[in-house]
Amino acid sequence: MNDVPDPSSDPESSSDREDHEGRQLAEAIEAYREPIRNLKMEVGRIFIGPDDIIESLLIAMIARGHILLEGVPGVAKTTLVRAFARTLSADFRRVQFTPDLLPSDITGTYIPNLQTNEFVLRKGPIFTNVLLGDEINRAPAKTQSALLEAMQERQVTIEGVTHELEQPFLVLATQNPVEQEGVYTLPEAQLDRFLMKIEIGYPDRDGELDVLETHQRTPDPAQAILGDNDVNRLRKIAEYIHISEELQGYVVDLVRFTRRHTDTDLGASPRAALALVRAAKARALIRGRDYVLPDDIQQLAKPTLTHRLVLEPEAELGGAQPSEIVDQALDSVEYADS
Repeated sequence: MNDVPDPSSDPESSSDREDHEGRQLAEAIEAYREPIRNLKMEVGRIFIGPDDIIESLLIAMIARGHILLEGVPGVAKTTLVRAFARTLSADFRRVQFTPDLLPSDITGTYIPNLQTNEFVLRKGPIFTNVLLGDEINRAPAKTQSALLEAMQERQVTIEGVTHELEQPFLVLATQNPVEQEGVYTLPEAQLDRFLMKIEIGYPDRDGELDVLETHQRTPDPAQAILGDNDVNRLRKIAEYIHISEELQGYVVDLVRFTRRHTDTDLGASPRAALALVRAAKARALIRGRDYVLPDDIQQLAKPTLTHRLVLEPEAELGGAQPSEIVDQALDSVEYADS
């Protein structure tokens, strides 16, 4: 399978080199068109829901991000994550968050080895490729914070010793709506580590009939489509997807709109702008393009920015919603194409 563009490859002129790298990129994207399509179909065989949700998991994986899935119990959040992990041929672990869960239950701890009189690390479930944090908002902030270093730095520090995590590493967390009893609001720092927040609602009538038809009997497990090397190569390919200066300016203007809005106490950060760019590049790759379109930005703005906004108390009491501010940004900010 062709690799990503290599700037060290040496056609003589600059234009020849650019043409050569462009062909390499196009070939690499084309090589993954069919595997990506098969992966989406394989997950969709088990998870009955909108294709956009499956695509969001792919975007997060390629963009080196994490996803927060919100929905009431019983809408197949865990089923979705399990099926997705299987298609990646990845090591998968699940953590059920509860009020009494400790940070060491996630990261691991050192225990004495009575034979050697040394302490050895008993690794926690965070040492995996795909980590499902189930009902993450049922645990208090101290336990949730155990994920912060892992999500941002791809490493964990246990009793002063830093351990690198396996690559790829992806956190897919689920949460119930905060209106439900016994849940905690995730702190802003935690929310900012999620590339996107996706809401999963009840299926429509036809979708629910499909659920009954599909899951009366246990379906065959999802088949592996991509391996670790494929995931890492896709991530590298995404770095070469072109985004114009005009589109980068459009992203900056969108996030700056959220900061200036009178209803926001905390708007989208530069990290949020970078997350939107990375997600847009991943979406372009999935769609078989080597360049980002305005539509990529517009389709991903809400799932990427909304959960990062903090409203003024008065606006929140008045019923304002962060998603409305992002909608206003999309309506008000113009994309200037030179």
